[in-house]
Amino acid sequence: MSNHLLSLTTFLPILGVLLLLFIPKDSKGVLRGVALAVTVVTFLVSLPILTGFQSNAEFQFLENAPWIAAGPFVMRYSVGIDGISLWLVILTTFIMPLAVLSTWTAVEEKVKEYMICLLLLETGMLGAFISLDLFLFYIFWEVMLIPMYFIIGIWGGKNKIYAAIKFFIYTMVGSLLMLVALIFLYFKGLDAGFSNFGLLQFFDLRLDPATQTWLFLAFALAFAIKVPMFPLHTWLPDAHTEAPTAGSVILAAILLKMGTYGYVRFAMPLFPDAAHRFTPLIATLAVIGIIYAALVAMVQEDVKKLVAYSSVAHLGFVMLGVFAFNTQGITGGMLQMLNHGVSTGALFLIVGFIYERRHTRLITDFGGLSKQMPIFATIFMIVTLSSIGLPGTNGFVGEFLILLGSFESELRWWAVIASSGVILSAVYMLWMFQRVMFGELDNPKNQTLTDLNAREIAIMVPLIALIFIMGVYPNPFIEKMNPAVQKLVAQTKPLGMSARQMPAMQGLPAGHPMVPGMAAPPAFEQAAPAVAEPNEVK
Repeated sequence: MSNHLLSLTTFLPILGVLLLLFIPKDSKGVLRGVALAVTVVTFLVSLPILTGFQSNAEFQFLENAPWIAAGPFVMRYSVGIDGISLWLVILTTFIMPLAVLSTWTAVEEKVKEYMICLLLLETGMLGAFISLDLFLFYIFWEVMLIPMYFIIGIWGGKNKIYAAIKFFIYTMVGSLLMLVALIFLYFKGLDAGFSNFGLLQFFDLRLDPATQTWLFLAFALAFAIKVPMFPLHTWLPDAHTEAPTAGSVILAAILLKMGTYGYVRFAMPLFPDAAHRFTPLIATLAVIGIIYAALVAMVQEDVKKLVAYSSVAHLGFVMLGVFAFNTQGITGGMLQMLNHGVSTGALFLIVGFIYERRHTRLITDFGGLSKQMPIFATIFMIVTLSSIGLPGTNGFVGEFLILLGSFESELRWWAVIASSGVILSAVYMLWMFQRVMFGELDNPKNQTLTDLNAREIAIMVPLIALIFIMGVYPNPFIEKMNPAVQKLVAQTKPLGMSARQMPAMQGLPAGHPMVPGMAAPPAFEQAAPAVAEPNEVK
């Protein structure tokens, strides 16, 4: 059974979909109960993956079986996890029951279809995180797109169609670029003697600089849309604002991580030379995103849109840490991905709670809510402090490691500028909190609001617990991911950089990781021997 834990976790939601198909549409309570039970069971099944995971750099819980073979085209069902994907899998199974609970009463139309979309989405996200075959990853990547499109387009707000189509077009453009790059990479692999899309063997395939550049750009653009990075972020505020609460929570907590995960798992180790070459550009866009999104968030009148722009800023920090190419920066980036999933997911839940009561998200419609809703105010304050990275909460450790890693690399000036984003986030978050929660409770509609009920408190308690656990004692999280991060740092060293490219790099700041101790360029287009395939499933 342990050999199939990843598959069991990934496809349990599909079994839930089959169950839902046999339940009448009018049995809304049963439909919600079954969907919740399936997501809870999926979370429980995923826990042995966490407890059984060994803190080393190897991929674990491997499964590898032939799937499609047509002439030279071979695709295998190849899955596994390392310390980088482990926590993203657990985060996904952890968030999904909360997401189902969050719209327990908010969604009354097409409940059956809504729950089916949520479960399909969970399978797509889990599959993408565990895929060790490039084509399998692409399939799961596309599977995620469809249910999220329907969640926004059917159960969203008044501009739902516009937001859903915008989300679809942006993501599809990135997906098509990645598909073309995948096919090209596959034929490069065939030339090197590879017979399938297995990701591990492609890590050892050293491509010439021009090929790396084009392939990196295709992958990087697809992932940049998903992050989303400035200036490709414009679909996100619309999608967040129009999506129902569960859609926003999943989008912020998990789906956006597909972009940053894509860089770490694919774009950087597959094309290390190109990744280093584009580091100044990506770091610049990340810092612009941090500052720009913070300034735009500051003037938002809609609480949900403010939180959406804060996501753009937070993920800019993640990108900065990842492209520091050192252990501190990448570990900080990975940790911040988890932190953002917990904190921003909690913020969208809070916005959903208040929207269900008042059917407005405008900051000016509130004020003085702490007098009427003390439990809500307390939870809102904790989540707000975690979002701005107060020491003792989860947000602090990730941001600190990112800035430390960036400063230790040659992105130190980018780190200095990015640090102003920490201050700006405190300004717009605390200012928003002050206007919503404090002041006079002079709006009659707010004077009759009820505090959080037992269901809503039950949703928030696990998130609050994680905020403090990850903030006070983050080491268990870091220990699991550190070996894989160190392996990634070694994989992404630009050993394939040719002497011909060196002059172009001299314009970079002194001490840039590409410059000192540059190894002699190896012969390009000589693929290293393919790594041994994981044990085939019997």
